[in-house]
Amino acid sequence: MQLFAAKDYDDVTVADVCALARVSKRYFYDHFADREALALAIHREVNGWLLDGIAAAAPRDPAGVEEALRPMIAALVRLLADNPERARVVYINAPRMELRRRGVLREEAELFGRLLAPLAPRLREEHVRYQRTVLALIAGVSEVLIDWVWHDMTDPAEPLVEHLTGLCVALLRSGN
Repeated sequence: MQLFAAKDYDDVTVADVCALARVSKRYFYDHFADREALALAIHREVNGWLLDGIAAAAPRDPAGVEEALRPMIAALVRLLADNPERARVVYINAPRMELRRRGVLREEAELFGRLLAPLAPRLREEHVRYQRTVLALIAGVSEVLIDWVWHDMTDPAEPLVEHLTGLCVALLRSGN
């Protein structure tokens, strides 16, 4: 993870990984088919950690969409701010692996969709429309987070949480 956090995906070699981990190339290839397989395993682990953190922050009985979204988005932004290496792995190097990135967007959209479903009953009745709305929401949030991480997270987290929450609420309300 250190290498994929410090360098662009294309600049990390198997030799770099082996040198840092102090293992032979043979040992590496006993466990991974190639560099991409290692990057996917790391990404899967880091993204799982991120989704678990978001799910843990979801309130049990929110009064509305905004009250549900704010703590989840706050958890997302704070986890990234507190773990810049992991943020870079998920939001900078993952886009280099486009198919995996698209799968992650769908995973995140499914999580948010499940957590928000009780609060958007009219939109949820149109299942496909609801899924598309949540996917658009998560894809947009991800692009904003990619930009934030790319610029070394220099902007404070709290205004970003407020901005993203407002955008998400507006999109969900407009789809309702």
